[in-house]
Amino acid sequence: MTVVRCLAAVILAIAGSVACSSASGSVPAAVATRALCGTQHASVDGYYIVQNNEYFSHAAECVTVRSGPAFTVTRSAITTPTDGRPGGYPSIYQGCHWGLCSSGGLAAAPVRVSELTPGTVTTTWRTVQPASNGAYNVAYDIWFNKTPRASGQPDCAELMVWLNHQGGVRPFGTQVTGDVTVGGHGYDIWEGPQRWGDTITYEMTAGTTSVTGLDVGALAQDAVRRGYLQRSCYLIDVEAGFELWRGGTGLATSTFAVTDRRRS
Repeated sequence: MTVVRCLAAVILAIAGSVACSSASGSVPAAVATRALCGTQHASVDGYYIVQNNEYFSHAAECVTVRSGPAFTVTRSAITTPTDGRPGGYPSIYQGCHWGLCSSGGLAAAPVRVSELTPGTVTTTWRTVQPASNGAYNVAYDIWFNKTPRASGQPDCAELMVWLNHQGGVRPFGTQVTGDVTVGGHGYDIWEGPQRWGDTITYEMTAGTTSVTGLDVGALAQDAVRRGYLQRSCYLIDVEAGFELWRGGTGLATSTFAVTDRRRS
C-alpha cells in the first residue's frame, strides 16, 4: 500500500454529522455517524484512526464511521487493473501513518524489532465480507522504520498479512515459500523489493473473516530469520483494511484492536 496522494475529497452526505479532515493533518474525533471520502480521516475510540485513503483513483469511494473502532465501505466506484496497484486502502490503524499519529500505543512508544518478541504486540480484527464481484484483499499493513519516527514513507519494511482476497489479485513480488505455519496460522509467503525496503506478505492459506490475538511479534521474527527485516528497525504502525482494485462496497470492519503487552 503506497503513500496517500492529495486528491480532491468527495463528500457523501448521510444522516448525522460529516467529518472533514483539514489539510494541516489534524484528526477530528468521530462522535457520530459520518462519511469519510477521498483522503479524509477521523479519530475513533480515542486510540485509533480510520482513514479512507484513496490514492490511485479519482472514483467516488467513501466509508462510514460510527462509534467504536469500526467502519463500512458504503460506496466504491474504483476500477483499477488487478495486475497493478489498488485504488485505495480504507483502513483503521494504531501508530503513525506518514506522520499522522493516533493517541498513545505505538505512536507514543514504537517497538524495536529486536525487542518485538512473540506475544509482545498482538491484534484482533473482525470483518464483514459480503459476496460480490469486486477485486480486493482483506489485509493488515504493518510498517517498520529505521528510526522511531517517520514523517513520510517508512524506510525499513512493509509486512502485510492477507486474511482473504477476491477477484484475481495477488501479493506484490514473488512467492518464496508455501504452506508454512507462523503463530498458529498457515501462510504462503511473498516478497518483493521496493525502492525504500522490502514488502513481505504472509497470505493465509485458508481465507478467514477474523483473527483474534494475531501475533505481530511472531511474524516479525519470522521475517527477520528469512532476512527480510532488520532487528534494528522499529514497528511504528499496525493498519487493517481493504485494498480495493474494483468495487468493495459493503466490506466492513466490525472491531479492531492492537494490544501492546509492554503496557499491560
